[in-house]
Amino acid sequence: MAGHWRADLDAVFARDPAARNRLEVLLTYPGVHALFMHRLAHELWKRRWRLLARSLAAFSRFWTGIEIHPGACIGQRFFIDHGMGVVIGETAEIGDDCTLYHGVTLGGTSWQPGKRHPTLGNGVIVGAGAKVLGPIMVGDQARIGSNAVVVKSVPAGATVVGIPGRVVNKGEQHPDNFEAYGLTGQMPDPVARAIECMLEHMHRQDAEITQIRSGLQQLQPREALMPVEEIACSLEAEPDSAEQGTSK
Repeated sequence: MAGHWRADLDAVFARDPAARNRLEVLLTYPGVHALFMHRLAHELWKRRWRLLARSLAAFSRFWTGIEIHPGACIGQRFFIDHGMGVVIGETAEIGDDCTLYHGVTLGGTSWQPGKRHPTLGNGVIVGAGAKVLGPIMVGDQARIGSNAVVVKSVPAGATVVGIPGRVVNKGEQHPDNFEAYGLTGQMPDPVARAIECMLEHMHRQDAEITQIRSGLQQLQPREALMPVEEIACSLEAEPDSAEQGTSK
């Protein structure tokens, strides 16, 4: 267990530039406190000292604001940054080198006994406020964006954003590339992408309408077609309207 603790402590310096020395981390990092107490509670849970394990987990929640069920299985070099509001369920499984930020929930969606919580592979990063729900699998090196709600399994190396969570990047796995809050340089903005698709569709329709008008003009050269007015779209308010608004 001492090896686990030493590796967990080293992980803080690898992923948090604000960490300055071991004493400061040991005294002031609630994520480290919660993890160390969970290591003890999990050993008690495996030895069937269930009440004592739950009591230690309850104290850890009171002290750190992080709730980890003693039955959860957590790998090495696990790091909870900031930590407030993190909830990890009983049957959750977390691999090595994973990172969770504040407000993350690894929750269950079933009342039935058995596997109810997610499984995280190695090197997974879950951004602040994200909810990963149900007995799903999140593959190695996957990234969950902040405030995403994930209810389906995530392939290895993918990036998931939105509600419900959608895969926006099936990138290659980069074990040595840490990306805070699950943000990646290739992560697109879903709203901007939707607007781009709408504009592309509108431009295509305009081209088709122009082609149809040209064909009609050739078929009926004497018929006058309805003129098409140019619509001026500007993101800035016109000077006259702005002045009228201020005068009122």
